[in-house]
Amino acid sequence: MSYDQQLVHLIDEALKEDIGDGDHSTLSSIPRDAQGTAVLKIKEDGLLAGVEVARQVFHYIQPDSVFTAFKKDGERMAVGEKAFEVHALVHTILSAERLVLNCMQRMSGIATLTATYTDKLKGFRTGLLDTRKTTPNFRLLEKEAVRIGGGVNHRIGLYDMIMLKDNHIDYAGGIVEAISKAAEYVRDVRPGLKIEVETRSIDDVKKVISMGKGKVFRIMLDNFSPELVAEAVALIGDDFETEASGGINLENIRDYAATGVTYVSVGALIHQARSLDLSLKAVINSKA
Repeated sequence: MSYDQQLVHLIDEALKEDIGDGDHSTLSSIPRDAQGTAVLKIKEDGLLAGVEVARQVFHYIQPDSVFTAFKKDGERMAVGEKAFEVHALVHTILSAERLVLNCMQRMSGIATLTATYTDKLKGFRTGLLDTRKTTPNFRLLEKEAVRIGGGVNHRIGLYDMIMLKDNHIDYAGGIVEAISKAAEYVRDVRPGLKIEVETRSIDDVKKVISMGKGKVFRIMLDNFSPELVAEAVALIGDDFETEASGGINLENIRDYAATGVTYVSVGALIHQARSLDLSLKAVINSKA
């Protein structure tokens, strides 16, 4: 499915989860034809993400709702600013409110943390990758938030790239055997699928270099110190992309980037991000 198709599916399932057989709070207190306006208020500084998702949520529930964005995804936001205004049926606004806030608060937190990491990489050629350490059924928007924050999406799931990690290698009987079997699979079953291999030592790196050319496109250097990454990158040269992974944080990321590694991957971009404070408030008597 395309991104847009996946987003529609996510919105549909999330609304079913939240509304169930009806938004009884709204049904019991607000006339069905009542119109209203609400504004998204920013209550914490950071990087804004999820505006376009919010637009899609309101238009999914009510296609003729009027959504006016004051800020764009990826822009810096400050306390007191407004991100958007929406005019729609009050039932639409109240049914969408929690989904919109949950998405935007989470996405803005991830985008803000990602931007903090990418700022550390300025001046280096190294890119920042995310991981599959995501929230089940919310990966689509968590990875979109990483992209908005300046990071690069790694594989989206198990289906769009082969990554031979430690357990694959051990079960396959070794790194050479794992690469050989994966290369045969690509040739016979999924032509064009890229292969990345995790290495746990310089000896592993040498094995991949010796037999992986033309089969492997990226070598992961897992839990290597910056010094060992530099040694591995020098051995690998330009024959493969390289990725440093494991234990990389804001304090040491520049040390890793200084090695010349192609990418660093950081699971913390998503699983350690803190949601930012936003609120959706009704506009009464034209005062937000």
